[in-house]
Amino acid sequence: MQNGLDRLLATYCSPTLAGIKPASLVSCDRNLYPDLPQRLEEYRSAFSAREIHFEIVCACSARFLLLVYSKPQLERRMADPQVQHVLRHFAYPVGQPLDVLLRNLKRRIAMSKDFPHEIGLFLGYPIEDVVGFIRYAGKGCKLSGLWKVYGDAEAASRLFDRLSRVCHAVTRRVDKGETLLEVFAA
Repeated sequence: MQNGLDRLLATYCSPTLAGIKPASLVSCDRNLYPDLPQRLEEYRSAFSAREIHFEIVCACSARFLLLVYSKPQLERRMADPQVQHVLRHFAYPVGQPLDVLLRNLKRRIAMSKDFPHEIGLFLGYPIEDVVGFIRYAGKGCKLSGLWKVYGDAEAASRLFDRLSRVCHAVTRRVDKGETLLEVFAA
């Protein structure tokens, strides 16, 4: 694994790789990572025992949108009745296997003029924050950090701090020459 991609993933996906969040999303510039689909095979192989998946959910001429997720965590999240209730409003086939839900998400990303904000449910954002963002079109939030908060601002602030600390710690280790696999092998 090469350091540039390791650093990008460390910066944006460490909470998922560390088991704190079910999924993370990162935009990869095609000019910097033109061979990303091929390079991901190495990551898939290295992280398969931990059931971490690397899936391109959108590919346009300028970038790849990469979803990094823990399959067991994301399956649990998608089985949550409150999450399913929200996803039903966007015509997701709730109760179906995760790969079916992810295909639906990819289709919605490809077909949407605007970004499908229910993706926050996949990323592990609190349900009330995802619903609030959709309902109020991103306005009037209590706190803006890694996402916009419409629910418990204190809890979100603590979580933002925890997620940021993890990203910084992993990024520092990668900057010192460790690979992501070395960081998360222990």
